[in-house]
Amino acid sequence: MSRQSRTRPAGSEQRLHEAYDTALLDLDGVVYAGGRAIAHAVESLLAARADGMHLAYVTNNALRTPDAVAAHLTELGIPTEAAEVITSAQAVARLIADQLPAGSRVLVIGGEGLRVALRERGLVPVESAEDDPAAVVQGYGGPDLAWGRFAEASYAIARGVPWFASNTDLTIPGTRGIAPGNGAAVEVVRIATGAEPQVAGKPLPPMHRETILRTGARRPLVVGDRLDTDIEGAFNGEVDSLLVMTGVTDAAQLLRAEPKYRPTYVDRDLRGLLTGQPEVREQAGLFRCGGWQAGVDGGGLVLTAVQEGADPVDGLRALCAAAWTHAGDGACGLDAEKALAGLAL
Repeated sequence: MSRQSRTRPAGSEQRLHEAYDTALLDLDGVVYAGGRAIAHAVESLLAARADGMHLAYVTNNALRTPDAVAAHLTELGIPTEAAEVITSAQAVARLIADQLPAGSRVLVIGGEGLRVALRERGLVPVESAEDDPAAVVQGYGGPDLAWGRFAEASYAIARGVPWFASNTDLTIPGTRGIAPGNGAAVEVVRIATGAEPQVAGKPLPPMHRETILRTGARRPLVVGDRLDTDIEGAFNGEVDSLLVMTGVTDAAQLLRAEPKYRPTYVDRDLRGLLTGQPEVREQAGLFRCGGWQAGVDGGGLVLTAVQEGADPVDGLRALCAAAWTHAGDGACGLDAEKALAGLAL
C-alpha cells in the first residue's frame, strides 16, 4: 500500500481471502470480545482457511501465552497452533534481547505471556526492583494487577534501568464495555518517573517485524478494529488493511480519520474476508457505493439512499470517501451526525 493519502476505501473484484495469502488478525474486538466469539467470526475464519488463506493472530495483549491463546481459539471452534499466534510480548522480548546479553534479568510488570516470551529469548524474569534487573518490561496484567507492581517498576526505572512496554493501547474491549488497557498503566509509571519506554507493539515497527518473521507472509492483509494500532500499524508496514466494525472504532471516528488511520477496506465483520469489496465511484463531487450516495453540503456530510434495501456498510464507505476527500491530509471536521443517523450498522 502506498503512503499517499487514501481518499476512499478501495474496491476489490477478488474475494479478500483469495487476494491475500495471510490474514494478520487482531483478536480483541475482531475474533472475540471478553473471551466470547464475535458473531460470524468462527465460520468466516474457517471458510477462509479452507480456501487456502493462512491465518495468524496478532495481538497487542501481552497477558496470555501463545499456547493459551491457541487453546482459547480452539475452544471457540477455530483449531489453532501456538505458532499461529504472535503477541506484543514476543515483540518486546526480541527488542530487549537485541539490546541486552543473554541471561540478563528483566523486571516483569504484567502476566505470564511476558515471562514466557522473555525466557524464549534467553532472558530471566524477576519480580522485584531489588533483584538487580537490567531492564523493566511492562505489559497488560489483567484487571487484578496489584498497584504495588507500578511502584516496583518506578523504583527500578529511577535507578536508570531501561524501560520497555509491550504496547500503549489505552483501552481494551470486553463483554461489559471498554476497560483501561496497558497504555493507561504505562501512563501511571510515566507520571511517577518522567521516563519514556521503548514500545514494541502495534502500530510500531518491532511488532510488524515480529509478525513477518514468524509468519513468512508475502501478501498479508491486516484485519483489525482499532485505527490507532491495527490500521496505523498496517500503514507503517505499507501493507493493506481491513477494518471491521465489531470493536472500539465507531463510524464517526472512522470518518474523522487522518491518512495514517484510514483502512484499505471497511466491512461490518469478518464475513468481509469472504467477499469482494465494492468500488466507490465519484461523479460531480458525489460518491456512490452500492445503493448510497454521499457528499458535502452546508458544512456537513449528507447521505442519500438511492436504492431500496441498500446495505448500510456501503453507505459508510460512501461517507468515508466524501469525508476523506474533503479532509485531504488532515482530519475531517464536518458534521456527520445527521448522515450517520440513518445507518443501522
